[in-house]
Amino acid sequence: MNNDSTLLPGESSSMKTVNSSHTYFNKRAFYISGLSVLLGVASGFVAKILISLIGIITNLAFYGKFSLSFTSPKDNHLGLFVIIVPIIGALIVGIMARYGSKGIRGHGIPEAMEQVLTNKSKISPRLTVLKPLSAAISIGTGGPFGAEGPIIATGGALGSFIGQLFPVNADERKILLAAGAAGGMAATFGSPISAILLAIELLLFEFKPKSLLPVTLASGSATAVRFITEGVKPVFATAPFLLSPTEGSLVAYFILGIVIGFASVLVTKSVYAIEDMFEKLPIHWMWWPALGAIAVGVIGYFVPATLGVGYDNITNIINGNISGPILVALFVAKFFSWSISLGSGTSGGTLAPLFTIGGGLGAALTTFALFLFPNLGIDPRMAALVGMAALFTGASRAILTSIVFAFETTMQPAAILPLLACCSASYLVSILLMKQTIMTEKIARRGIRVPHEYEADHLNQMTVGQFATRNVVSIYSEDVLMKVREWLTKEEIRFHTFPVIDAESKLTGIVTKKGLLSLDQNEEEQIKNLITKPLVVLLENDTIREAADLMAEHDLNSIPVVDDLDSMNLIGIISRNDILRARKQKIDETKDYERTIRFSNLRDMKL
Repeated sequence: MNNDSTLLPGESSSMKTVNSSHTYFNKRAFYISGLSVLLGVASGFVAKILISLIGIITNLAFYGKFSLSFTSPKDNHLGLFVIIVPIIGALIVGIMARYGSKGIRGHGIPEAMEQVLTNKSKISPRLTVLKPLSAAISIGTGGPFGAEGPIIATGGALGSFIGQLFPVNADERKILLAAGAAGGMAATFGSPISAILLAIELLLFEFKPKSLLPVTLASGSATAVRFITEGVKPVFATAPFLLSPTEGSLVAYFILGIVIGFASVLVTKSVYAIEDMFEKLPIHWMWWPALGAIAVGVIGYFVPATLGVGYDNITNIINGNISGPILVALFVAKFFSWSISLGSGTSGGTLAPLFTIGGGLGAALTTFALFLFPNLGIDPRMAALVGMAALFTGASRAILTSIVFAFETTMQPAAILPLLACCSASYLVSILLMKQTIMTEKIARRGIRVPHEYEADHLNQMTVGQFATRNVVSIYSEDVLMKVREWLTKEEIRFHTFPVIDAESKLTGIVTKKGLLSLDQNEEEQIKNLITKPLVVLLENDTIREAADLMAEHDLNSIPVVDDLDSMNLIGIISRNDILRARKQKIDETKDYERTIRFSNLRDMKL
């Protein structure tokens, strides 16, 4: 034991026993779940308010009228003045970022991830207001972004605000942040399951009942708000696809996924290359969004459909209403408009632009392939659907979110197998060619390590009884200090920590060799009178993870193991070295390549 505070004579604290209290679910989790339901409802209404705000600004900026309707800017009659509108909006956003909060820059999810990983999920309360307002101005004045990113970020900020308003710990605050973010996405698209998966893959970095249930409740309640206010129809309503997947078409969709995987790498690297170019400009970053908006306005003048959110573009692409050169012009122009604007540091989402680009690319490539091979058996509409999901998969590596999202927002059951084939291929290419994703590159550049793998903690699968030392040297509580010191100095004892037991072999405390030898106390004092600190114990069925947590919490090198908390009969003791031994066992398992069945032995096997 590093500290000697186990032996503190003169203190008058009563003796108590501390044991691990870790559970899968407890009263606190019910409390957080209740807050998450309210948070989901709030996120649903926040999403509705933001969509209406975007509608107001769009109608004022492009049509000169006041209306809450969510209108596309593409039908405006502003002529060349359409170039000026996005610049004005970007100037306002730049000023808001400069004098309000720099946190409104970007599409929101990376910023939320950063707060989870580095700041105990504490997001500045002002972002709860400034983020949606800046996004509404950016998108409403023609910014080529989706509303979902700012809504997700706002929901997360609202969850963080609730987590700072009420007495919760950092883990609970993270859960509330993720619940708010999931609620925002669910309220935007009516996609509760993919919203849950997004929270798990990009914000929670874990899969535990105590975090999963609150996120699920928030997502469900936010979806209920959407269904009440908007109806239950899919966001991207489509006609039933006529061509069901076949063996040959699944191969084609897998190949399409490979191509789109390369495209996702290109898209991600392009965004950050453009951001690097803006970083080198000799002007303050406040002005960068206005420079990026020049490209938005010019491209929007020639291809008006690139302006604004463009959810209608996604629906038209999936339904096959846009094809040929017009389709290619749309997704290529959207790519340049969005990547330049996002790289400039303005406020807006990435999902809708990625879906437009991926859907257009998938449909265009499939149309070209059918021209060369008419009997290929693939549907350009299906290719558009799987293409949009595959591009988001490759760019974000949120593969489960992408697959389920494409299904939830279209309700096309025939798309399940093509989605699995295409998204898996894109995911594979992304992993092989790109270390970070469009979500993590920004914060990785700041030296923040982002988890990419979520695996079960093997220390939670090993018990204390498996690794505890059984042959323990103990000290009787009735022994006097002088006698124990003589024994310690005469005997060669390799142990440094000693359990203290009474005449009935019941554990009463623990002392250290260093503490006994250095203690300035009456030599005739009994050992039992020198123990005043709470006794920390473990049971055989407790996990190694719980043992490690207790050692860290109480600054201990070892903890006694007892049969139960009533009898307190000493069984053994577990030390930090024992925990390292458990860890080494897992490492050895990953390095031990063994062959347990050989072909030469198969003939001797009886089935």
